[in-house]
Amino acid sequence: MKPPQSKRWRECVMSTNFAKRLDCGAFTAALSEARSLATVPPHSCAMKQGLVLDKVVLLGRTLDEYRRYFTLDLEGLRGRKILDVASGVSSFCAEARRAGLRVTAFDAIYELPADEIERRCATDLDHVTDAIRDLKTYRWDFYQSPENLRKFREQAYRGFLADYCAQGKACYVPGLLPKLPFRDGEFDLTLVSYLLFVYEDQLDYEFHKRSLLEIMRVTCGEARVYPIVTFEAKRSSYLDRLRSDRELQHLAFEEVRTDFEFLLNSNFYLRVSRR
Repeated sequence: MKPPQSKRWRECVMSTNFAKRLDCGAFTAALSEARSLATVPPHSCAMKQGLVLDKVVLLGRTLDEYRRYFTLDLEGLRGRKILDVASGVSSFCAEARRAGLRVTAFDAIYELPADEIERRCATDLDHVTDAIRDLKTYRWDFYQSPENLRKFREQAYRGFLADYCAQGKACYVPGLLPKLPFRDGEFDLTLVSYLLFVYEDQLDYEFHKRSLLEIMRVTCGEARVYPIVTFEAKRSSYLDRLRSDRELQHLAFEEVRTDFEFLLNSNFYLRVSRR
């Protein structure tokens, strides 16, 4: 059974997924209202085999991980403007700029001070590291162990925090999808990792559609979204709907294979471009 997909419920969900992360003002109010509008059956979590989350968690990824997720040619990206959407505490922006790339990061948490972000991402890292330890929906070829995965995540968020304190909103722009505070066609390439598709249970189809339309508004080249499976390691049901949506016929969607797979079946990203 799925929650009702009323317009008001969708609006609440779009804010709710960041409510626990921000835990302030209108977001907290939206969380309460959304819970009153949609109740998830108590047995639904028991049916899950993958990672079960009730919020968008703060986990950072490194430049090396991004390169693998999106098959990035770093030399080929020199001189191009890159937007990292829902970048959270990833160190990609910091590392890529040190490598000479032009990167802007966008996330709701950039309204918060560094010490509050650090507290929240440390808590999320503890929770997720423990939660995935015995799950069958992950393969450990790359990270080898939960402890080594934790080292990657700590490296990422500490690199992010140092750069966030130094650069502030010059490189880290706060905001919430499905709205982006950028000009039409401002970026050559937009990247989205671990938000769209993977949180299919929390973010409905309308949110995905509106977010991709907005992402392509500010992107003159292409967008890449990774992964395109849910935390259950299943291909997102939204992919086929996007292709058949009449309002999206000006966009082309291509599933591109990568050489990286941690969450099972996550060895593809979605390339979005104009026809």
